[in-house]
Amino acid sequence: MHIGLVTDSLPDLALPDLVETASRLGIASLEFGCGNWSAAPHLPVDRLLSSEAARAALLATLSRRGLSISALNCSGNPLHPGTIGAAHRAVTSKTIRLAGLLGVNRVVMMSGCPGGPGDANANWVTTSWPPEAARVLVWQWDEVLLPYWSKLVAEAAAAGVPCLCLELHGQQNVYNVTTFRRLSAAVGPAVAVNFDPSHLFWMGAEPLAAISALGPAIAHVHAKDTRINPLVAPAGGLIDVTPNDRLAERAWNYVTLGDGHGAAWWQGFCAALKRVGYDDVLSIEHEDLALPPLDGVRRSVELLRAAIP
Repeated sequence: MHIGLVTDSLPDLALPDLVETASRLGIASLEFGCGNWSAAPHLPVDRLLSSEAARAALLATLSRRGLSISALNCSGNPLHPGTIGAAHRAVTSKTIRLAGLLGVNRVVMMSGCPGGPGDANANWVTTSWPPEAARVLVWQWDEVLLPYWSKLVAEAAAAGVPCLCLELHGQQNVYNVTTFRRLSAAVGPAVAVNFDPSHLFWMGAEPLAAISALGPAIAHVHAKDTRINPLVAPAGGLIDVTPNDRLAERAWNYVTLGDGHGAAWWQGFCAALKRVGYDDVLSIEHEDLALPPLDGVRRSVELLRAAIP
C-alpha cells in the first residue's frame, strides 16, 4: 500500500506548491477533484481536455516529483432532478473523458440520488414505511438510477476508463454494501467501490465488516476518520442536521486520522484491506474543521506510515 492525497484537502495551494508539499511529505499519488462538489482548484479540466500539450505538462510536473494520479474525482449528484443534475452529469462525462486521455483508470464519484416523481430536489429514502417511501424507492432505481448507470458504464468503457469507484455515502442511492451489490449486479463489475470508512461510521456500519463483505470490489480507498461525540450521540442518535461548523453540538464530526479511531484501529483497517487483496492507495481526505489542513494532512501521513503493514 502507499499513501495518497485527495488534492481538495489542500485547496489553497497552487499546483506547483501542492506537488512539492506532497513529495516532501512522502505522498506517492494524488486524487484530483474535477468539479461538481469540488471547486477543482488544481485541474483546469476544459483546458486539459482540449490540449495534449497541457496534459503532457501536467504529467511531467507530477513525474518530476515521483508522483502519479490515483484517480480523478467528480463526486456530486448527477441524478438531481433539477438543473444541478444536468450540470453534474456534464462534469461527470468530462471527468471520464479526461481520465481516459490521461491514462487514469479510476474515476471516484457517487451514485447520485433522484427525487420522487415530480420532486424538485433529491429524496434519500431510508425506510420502507410508510408505503409511499417504498414506492418512491422503486421508481428511483427502475426509472432513473439503473438506466443512467447502464449508459455511464458504456460511456466509461468507450473512453478507456475501466473502473468507476463509488463512494458509499448518505444522501445517495448507493450508500452501503447491500445497495452497492444491487447496482453492481445490474450494470457489471466496472462499478467498484471507493471505500471511505468515515461515512460508514456515522451511518452506523462497521467498516471492517464492510471490507470483508465487499472484498475485491474495493478498487480505491479514502483515509478519513469520524469521531462520534459521546456527549451528544447516545441521546440523540447519529442522524444529525446540526451545521457542520457547530462541532461541539454535533453527534459526529469528520476529524484527522487518529482523532476518531486510534492507530491500532487503522492498523487493523490496513490489515483487513490486505486480507481481501487490496494493496493500493490510501488517499487522505482532510475535512477536519478544527485543524489547519496542512497540519491535518501531515499528521495523517504519520499515522498511515505506522499503520501500513
